[in-house]
Amino acid sequence: MRKKIVAGNWKLNKTAEEALSLVSEIDNMVKDEVSGDVSVVVAPPFPFLQSVGKLTQGNDKMHLAAQNVSEHESGAYTGEVSAAMLKSVGVEYVIIGHSERRLYHHEDAQTLYQKMKATIAHGMKPIFCCGEPLEERDADRHFEYVGKQLHDSLSYLSNEEFDQVVVAYEPIWAIGTGRTASSQQAQEMHEYIREQLSRMFDAEAAYNTSILYGGSCNPGNAKELFSQADVDGGLIGGASLKSRDFTDVIKSI
Repeated sequence: MRKKIVAGNWKLNKTAEEALSLVSEIDNMVKDEVSGDVSVVVAPPFPFLQSVGKLTQGNDKMHLAAQNVSEHESGAYTGEVSAAMLKSVGVEYVIIGHSERRLYHHEDAQTLYQKMKATIAHGMKPIFCCGEPLEERDADRHFEYVGKQLHDSLSYLSNEEFDQVVVAYEPIWAIGTGRTASSQQAQEMHEYIREQLSRMFDAEAAYNTSILYGGSCNPGNAKELFSQADVDGGLIGGASLKSRDFTDVIKSI
């Protein structure tokens, strides 16, 4: 059975003190209120990874993620953070290919493939993001667009490597805009993604892959989105910055 996962991407938010306060609240709420079999992943900014991870060590449901990773192992790459560094501070998941990284930092398919290889090689799980901008959706090219993203970065992985991958579908037109894909739109794309994965790998691997929805998911719409057959959880942005909202999203699964 594939895992149910709710991951919180904090992006460029919180100071050290605020980060510790937020994760303490989330940790306590998850212990007190979440009884289902769900993995809760938090992805704070790099400087807070170790301290946030230490606060969640006693909670089996809580897992630590990084928001990015370098494709390089080591060397003269100022400002970069390697997979080995992340692993050494307890990181279990790494978000790779988020639309903001693709747009603002010009990360291409080959770079993302290399980042996934590095992540997997160091025993962590990539959360691979894919999704279409508004113009592709409006032109009815969204399936083709997402299919190409999947093929260009994932198809070169071995079956054993792919077994470690989590996929997150993030319709770019629904991130931070207040617009959300309907549950039907989300299910259609998640089903399509699973079909593409079965062609690249095999049906069993595709079935066992967790596919998360990441587009303005919040306590008001999470239950309906998570009820869809191929939606296995969420990659949560804004709602993950408030412990009450994030916990309510987690409970929706």
